[in-house]
Amino acid sequence: MWTIEEIQSDESLRRKEFPICRDQTFLAHAAVCPVPASVSKAIQTYASACELGDQEDQAGLLIAETRALASQFLGVGANETALVGPTSLALSFIATGFSWQKNDEVLVYFDDYPSNVYPWMALSEWGVRVRFLNVPKPGLIRPQDILGQIDENTRMVALASCHFLSGFRIEVDAIGKILKDRGIAFCLDAIQTIGAFPTPLKHVDFMAADAHKWMLGPCAAGLMVVKKTMQTLLQPTTFGWHNVSCPDFVASEEFELRDDARRYEAGSHNLMGLAGLKASLSMLQQLGVESIAKDLLEKRKFLSSILIEKGYQVLHAEVPEANSSGIVTFHRDGDDMSLLHQSLKEKKYQTSLRTDRDGNQFIRLSPHFYNTFSELEQFLALT
Repeated sequence: MWTIEEIQSDESLRRKEFPICRDQTFLAHAAVCPVPASVSKAIQTYASACELGDQEDQAGLLIAETRALASQFLGVGANETALVGPTSLALSFIATGFSWQKNDEVLVYFDDYPSNVYPWMALSEWGVRVRFLNVPKPGLIRPQDILGQIDENTRMVALASCHFLSGFRIEVDAIGKILKDRGIAFCLDAIQTIGAFPTPLKHVDFMAADAHKWMLGPCAAGLMVVKKTMQTLLQPTTFGWHNVSCPDFVASEEFELRDDARRYEAGSHNLMGLAGLKASLSMLQQLGVESIAKDLLEKRKFLSSILIEKGYQVLHAEVPEANSSGIVTFHRDGDDMSLLHQSLKEKKYQTSLRTDRDGNQFIRLSPHFYNTFSELEQFLALT
């Protein structure tokens, strides 16, 4: 297995392992990633095996091995890891399955990505009060903001580990400890950090993250964590042959759920997706997420400094490293950022065009470890 330094310094190796590099410079991993060659190969190998018989028979130990690898990667127990696809689905499972009481409150951030807003808003029909967090700048959520806005009615706080637009990374451990000490559940949408930055889950009760961003995996091959202490409080909302006991595939009079996180997996798994997820997690684990984070922070610092020199405003450019991420979002007053985005796209530079609630346009950059500084320099020359 190669290192980050080797992949960045050997262009033939880089193009072989990351075929996207042959045709374009991809700087949009906070959106939907291209998959590496190893992930594609793993999916193809499994798909080819499926030509010869029952798809589940061909999977062998795939489900168990992927669950074990994911659990190790996340630092949680295998009995706490559910192989649930899209982040939106996992967050909806958590929102609707939690043991809410009338007049309970959930605290969320309204300008988070909609997948981490709508499942909580829907709870208002159940008598749950949905409160929106007030923060001074987009995505800038600090421990003191949480401490000052929870009260005796708060049952859960649901946040993203990193804001999808501004790139501000929250202090997960500090916030989690505040909530744990007060008996308040903590749900984390970690899709913007898993695979890019260490994401401590010690004080997190629920976590959701699909694989199609920084994990470099397939769409809808995601992970949901439900801590063992919370599994009696979070009831499954979907049921089927996999999570309810049915010996010999015959429905039983006794409705007996599995006693671990598999209780949230009602039916057949996304096996082709899991084949890709296993390959991507294996690669990331061998590289080391700490090394990936170090590389991304260096790229953020480099991009931000040059963009500021060019007269652009970079969101949260001066925050501490603990709150920095792999996302660099910029704009310039009076500029039509959509024109720059389209021009870059025509020149084979893939970025993300994003808009805030007030209609302001931004270009969001999110390079990964296999992008080179030479690519970034060439990109900056076009801005």
